[in-house]
Amino acid sequence: MIFNFRKSPDSSHPSALAEQTPPAKAGWLARLGAGLKKSGIGLTEVLVGTRVDEALFERLEDALILSDAGVIATQELMAGLRSRARFEGIADAAELKIMLGQALLVRLKPLEKAFVPRRAKPLVVMMTGVNGAGKTTSIGKLAKHFQSQGLSVLLAAGDTFRAAAREQLAVWGERNGIAVIAQEGGDPSAVIFDAVGAARARAIDVMLADTAGRLPTQQHLMEELKKIRRVIGKAMADAPHEVLLVVDGTTGQNALAQVRAFDAAVGLTGLVVTKLDGSAKGGVLLAIAREHPVPIYFVGVGEAIDDLQPFVAKEFVDALLDLAP
Repeated sequence: MIFNFRKSPDSSHPSALAEQTPPAKAGWLARLGAGLKKSGIGLTEVLVGTRVDEALFERLEDALILSDAGVIATQELMAGLRSRARFEGIADAAELKIMLGQALLVRLKPLEKAFVPRRAKPLVVMMTGVNGAGKTTSIGKLAKHFQSQGLSVLLAAGDTFRAAAREQLAVWGERNGIAVIAQEGGDPSAVIFDAVGAARARAIDVMLADTAGRLPTQQHLMEELKKIRRVIGKAMADAPHEVLLVVDGTTGQNALAQVRAFDAAVGLTGLVVTKLDGSAKGGVLLAIAREHPVPIYFVGVGEAIDDLQPFVAKEFVDALLDLAP
């Protein structure tokens, strides 16, 4: 089943595209800061109006662990922070806060990687994740993101078990003039195989393949995911070009467990971290960087269409610690 949606004539006009441009970067950074407030509140409160001593370091260590940064990553970070602060004779908490930001940036910067869509045509992106992580919604937002770059997009409704997922994709397709390859029931591998063929025939730039949400402990479903990956490779020799895991930022250390499991099953190339707005567990990115570093392509801090944006480590750290950009 193929749903073909066309944009209204005005939506392809340059002036219309300008009107659809996401809000200014300042607006996004404000939303990121607001979204990470719960994660950073313990860190920023510790580092206000107090002297730098061992008691401060212990409170800071507790705050990092409570943000789900992980014990090992926290201990390593704090050891370096203590050593540098003593060597440089830091006595002011505000200076220590800046030093903490620098230390976090060193650890998170390696996760920052630009998503390059034009290196294959079509660029086939396989989306994975557990139930409720925001995978289907993220696909819609990514489709809009790529469209804003002047790229054509096709969606494959590989979640053949959940009717709501197909309906969601159909809504995104209708809203943005994107074709959706879908089928009720049946083999998700077959749906996605057909979608790759359609994308190649239509000279589509980016094809996003949805898959059903599954827990890493559901071995039969993880095997199905491996099969989907193999079938995509049969449809196009060098595909999938990206295998992305959508993780819910509110799940903390569970997100790290998901990264490990899905990477072992299908070989992840990147992450999309959603729902950081209002989460007190934003420190999990530090744990991922230390324990299982998979690049983070995008982070989401809200429900709006433009709330999913490329991950920039410095922006994340500045928002987490309420530092001036």
